[in-house]
Amino acid sequence: MGRAFEFRKARKMKRWSAMSKAFTRIGKDIVMAVKEGGPDPDSNSRLRAVIQNAKSVNMPKDNVERAIKRASDKSLGDFKEVLFEGYAPHGIAILIETATDNNNRTVANIRSYFNKCNGNLGTSGSVEFMFDHTCNFRIPAEGLDPEELELELIDFGAEEVFEDEDGILIYGPFESFGAIQSYLEEAGLEILSSGFERIPQVTKQLTPEEAEDVEKLLEKIEEDEDVQNVYHSMDESSSDSEE
Repeated sequence: MGRAFEFRKARKMKRWSAMSKAFTRIGKDIVMAVKEGGPDPDSNSRLRAVIQNAKSVNMPKDNVERAIKRASDKSLGDFKEVLFEGYAPHGIAILIETATDNNNRTVANIRSYFNKCNGNLGTSGSVEFMFDHTCNFRIPAEGLDPEELELELIDFGAEEVFEDEDGILIYGPFESFGAIQSYLEEAGLEILSSGFERIPQVTKQLTPEEAEDVEKLLEKIEEDEDVQNVYHSMDESSSDSEE
């Protein structure tokens, strides 16, 4: 198995276990998708993907429809996607994806978290190159052979296809999202969820004490309402003894 498999296996889903945070994140994704491509999911592939993700976390249909209607309101401000980069203590690289309607507020908050936890907020491009920007899809496994599916999807940019307890996962480069989505839809395969992740090219093992320093910073960042996703280069097993 490749790095996407190991990354997915190790990634701590506890950070997205709070349903309210997941709903907030998806609500912003809906606004950005509608502003970009309109309120009709049939003609807006990004919105289609967000609606699939809403279903995967059991977000009520009424909530989704209200979010689409609200996003269609011309008077509603837009969210801007902003990427922050920096270092946690002990040389751990951190990438933060935000969706904000007030960039000054978000910058000030993110900088304060790094300062309070002995980290350093970096400049654009300072750590992004250390992560591979990937897209992913989850589909039901029933009746499918992951190896055969991988052979079919290679031409559309897929790099890893593997099965876990929740279905089949497909990973490819960020740029292949549209091609893979189109193939799956045209083949009549149900997409349970999809999205993007940044996989660290190299991870660093820390002692439990060092990992605790990093976790303090990660928790502060992840609690911020403007933060959508946080990625880091710490080996996830570093903090296993804390759980």
